[in-house]
Amino acid sequence: MNEQHTDQPVLRVGVIGIGWAGQQHIKAYQEMDGVEVVALAGMETELLAELQSRYGIREAFAGWEELLEVEDLDAVSVAVPTFLHAPIAVAALDRGLHVLSEKPIARNGAEGQQMVDAARRAGRVLDVAFNHRFRGDIQALKRIIDAGELGRPYYAKASWLRREGIPMLGSWFTSRDKSGGGPLADIGVHVLDYALHLLGEPKVLSVSASAYSELGPRGRGGNAAYTAMDTNLAFDVEDFASAFIRLEGGGTLILEAGWASYRETEDLMDFTVYGTDGGAELRAVGASNTPVADLRVFTDKAGVNADYAPEALPGLAHQAVVNSFIGTIRAGAAVWGEHDGSLALTRARVIDACYQSAAQFREVMM
Repeated sequence: MNEQHTDQPVLRVGVIGIGWAGQQHIKAYQEMDGVEVVALAGMETELLAELQSRYGIREAFAGWEELLEVEDLDAVSVAVPTFLHAPIAVAALDRGLHVLSEKPIARNGAEGQQMVDAARRAGRVLDVAFNHRFRGDIQALKRIIDAGELGRPYYAKASWLRREGIPMLGSWFTSRDKSGGGPLADIGVHVLDYALHLLGEPKVLSVSASAYSELGPRGRGGNAAYTAMDTNLAFDVEDFASAFIRLEGGGTLILEAGWASYRETEDLMDFTVYGTDGGAELRAVGASNTPVADLRVFTDKAGVNADYAPEALPGLAHQAVVNSFIGTIRAGAAVWGEHDGSLALTRARVIDACYQSAAQFREVMM
């Protein structure tokens, strides 16, 4: 258990959801001084007991509603299937708790708006876990772009592609009613987030997208790394999507997100940008399992090739997300209003427009 800061009260946190994501949150909180995980909620009885014992957590519940009744809570992490994000987050915010939710913010922008409204109503922090923007290589490229080394970026391509990576084939992930969508909503939202972050948060003007469901409905596209589950849920999401995104100022972003397609075996997460004075390419073969991507900058000086490979350190993944969340809470009410989930909501609105465009075979204005 962590000790109290001399100048800060202990922040008491509950974690709702004890799968992989929830466990990342628990571990991250445990690494922080002055933060104590005092309650867990999860439906997996044996795992719940094991995690409670391993981390010395005071209380454990099967239901999230019970956890929200713990009187001395300051904040909660919400790491559950997407269809539960909005009801849990809104209930927690209404109780005056700060909330860190897993991505995406919700199944769609309408639910995300409910969460943002609740955060504003309560005057509490609502953060969403976009951990890839905290990668060391993405932060290094961000510094380069912000310093003007590439001039004005005008064209970018970004993707996260898997060959056999449908998560839990037949589970809530592959049910639109529970997940909100397939890879576009799952990993594509990460790509959208780090791409817009790198480009300086330009406003999205329109999208033209296509979505495909060719392998998942036939039981293809899963493997041992993405545990199959024997359920009756239909596969009614896409397994591959692409989008042409027009940005304010004339820029363009091409986005691809795929759980399954006949391509190279290893996952790929990448970002390529062309600017008026240079370009850059980031390629993480192995995706999130690659601590530092291959990063190159293409430019010249006085007409002479000056390409180089910037140095980058591994990022802190979920630890960075939790550090940021706790830091925002400790910064005080004066800054909480800047962290009301609005940025994550803009991502949800773009994903909504992509699905609308794909369904209607037309460009959708934002």
